[in-house]
Amino acid sequence: MIKLSGIRKSFGNLEVLKGIDLTIREGTVTVLIGPSGGGKSTLLRCINLLELPQAGSCSVGDMSVSFAPNKHPRSDEILRLRRKTGMIFQAFNLFPHRTALRNITESLTVVLGWDESKAKKRGMELLDKVGLADKADAYPSTLSGGQQQRVAIARALAYSPEVLLCDEPTSALDPELAAEVSATLKAIAAEKVTMAIATHDFRFAASIAEKVVFLEQGVIVESGEPRELFLNPRNERTAAFVASSGISFANMLKI
Repeated sequence: MIKLSGIRKSFGNLEVLKGIDLTIREGTVTVLIGPSGGGKSTLLRCINLLELPQAGSCSVGDMSVSFAPNKHPRSDEILRLRRKTGMIFQAFNLFPHRTALRNITESLTVVLGWDESKAKKRGMELLDKVGLADKADAYPSTLSGGQQQRVAIARALAYSPEVLLCDEPTSALDPELAAEVSATLKAIAAEKVTMAIATHDFRFAASIAEKVVFLEQGVIVESGEPRELFLNPRNERTAAFVASSGISFANMLKI
């Protein structure tokens, strides 16, 4: 489970998150939608402490960290919480000088101290899971964008994190490659992995989410089940944002 309470984050004089309260139940998928600059990516990065909030608290599983203007969490607290999360970035962030397999096993051998044979076995299992077992020895430059993102997904799952955080996982891809990545993430979601996903892809959001959160100007405007939020939003701003997509959610959600 992920629980955020009163999370505030500023960059200089710009307050990006304004007291966010959000709970993501274990084994569920929550999707963050909203306009660019609304705080979606920053919120994800606050969950795994790539960004440190100035106030509030963040819990992942049984690990909780609190924040205050003059109080920073200890480095061991940050490390313990990060090890509970896997992160998938928009830009893949693979090591260009490492093969697909080595991109997955690097953290297992260097950070967790696994021996090479154990790490390789885990890496091959994950490449098989994302449909890329035949690309184990391929370098990122020889892979398509969709394949690179699927390697990144496998890497994020390497040490069996409790939660998976996905920051715009399909936005850098053309529709066909985005469909590959979406299918992979849906397969992982079916295994009841706790997931938080920031995306501008409404179709992907509607197809994978159990809860949708509309975030704008650093606050949660509205949240609910996809059927509720996309078809009958309570807030006028949510309704306008959903309508801007031009998508017929009634057909998509089989109403």
